[in-house]
Amino acid sequence: MTFLEYALIGFGIGVITTAPVGPVNVMAIQHAAQRGFRQGLFVGLGAVCADTIYAAVAVFGVSAITQFIEGQFDLIKVVGGALLILVGLKVWNTHMHLERDPNAAPRNFLADMAAAFFMALTNPGTVLAFAAIFGGLGDLTPDHDDHASKLIMVAGVAGGAVTWWASVSGAVTRFRGNIDDTWLDRANRIAGAILVVFGLVIYADLALNII
Repeated sequence: MTFLEYALIGFGIGVITTAPVGPVNVMAIQHAAQRGFRQGLFVGLGAVCADTIYAAVAVFGVSAITQFIEGQFDLIKVVGGALLILVGLKVWNTHMHLERDPNAAPRNFLADMAAAFFMALTNPGTVLAFAAIFGGLGDLTPDHDDHASKLIMVAGVAGGAVTWWASVSGAVTRFRGNIDDTWLDRANRIAGAILVVFGLVIYADLALNII
């Protein structure tokens, strides 16, 4: 596979893993709705830093593990598929609340970025989700000694995440008067459904290989 293909795969993973509406997403939406595009984007960039670290751990770690336990790769897929389905169902049933405070004083961009970074970094489910997704890619992951392709894929993850945050912040700023709890519920259901489908695809791939 080419560098471009690895970058595009990473880009898609970056979008998929960033899209579920959780605490950081709500924080970014709140800041964009109340204080504008840049404030929302800086919150997202904090999460991107944490996600990039987790993506690097996943793509290098999963490749190393599968190099030593190739016979257990199907088990990794089974566990990974189950994890994605469970996370997807949890996201589907999560109800976040958006609180507005138009009189709030402006905050420091870097402070918001740091808060989002530590919020994302302290979420243990994130690294497991990355490991599950990369573990389920099979032959689409770089070879264990192809470090350049791994870095390109991680960069793609970061690019996908940044694109998501920029799109969300831009959309919220543009339509800030229409964002409410109902909108968040719909976004959660879409993101949860995507994760569940990804998990089911992993199981479908396993079933086809067995047959």
